[in-house]
Amino acid sequence: MVQENMKPFGTMAETQTNPSDKTTPAHEINGELTYEDKVVQKIVGYALENVDGLLAVEGGFFSNLTGKLVNTDNVTSGVDVEVGKTQVAVDLKVITEYGKNVPDIYEKIKAVILKEVANMTDLDVVEVNVTVTDIKTKAEQEEDEVTVQDRVVGAAQSTGKFTSKQVDKVKDKVDDMTPEKGRVN
Repeated sequence: MVQENMKPFGTMAETQTNPSDKTTPAHEINGELTYEDKVVQKIVGYALENVDGLLAVEGGFFSNLTGKLVNTDNVTSGVDVEVGKTQVAVDLKVITEYGKNVPDIYEKIKAVILKEVANMTDLDVVEVNVTVTDIKTKAEQEEDEVTVQDRVVGAAQSTGKFTSKQVDKVKDKVDDMTPEKGRVN
């Protein structure tokens, strides 16, 4: 009698849907994907790190000032972007390497920005404006990268060593002036 009420094996499995199969939603999911400017700035900044002939990307007055005073690994410094719903425009101020063809560097910059931004965001790069603010040798650039912070740290270390030597000299003088029995009986 129990067998009369049972369905043949496999029938229920054939009619049920797998609860883990969520490829077809019961309704459309609404929403929107947007990017903060700083996200695209970082993508551009990281993308530019290996462009041959590009020595540095520098920002406006404040970015230059802080870049000279403090060591920073901020890849967004000097990268200005305008991000829309589907498009991006990029503005850069750069220092190029002496002896390299600047138009070639510009083409490399555009290509790497287009590739990386498209790969990561699907946004369309519609404009890349590059202003060359300086041209230097690699040696000049490395020398300029010694910041005020580096110089202050170096001076503090030198001062610390000097002070330590002076304290040792004072201790030696005090020891020489102290009777061997000590000051207190």
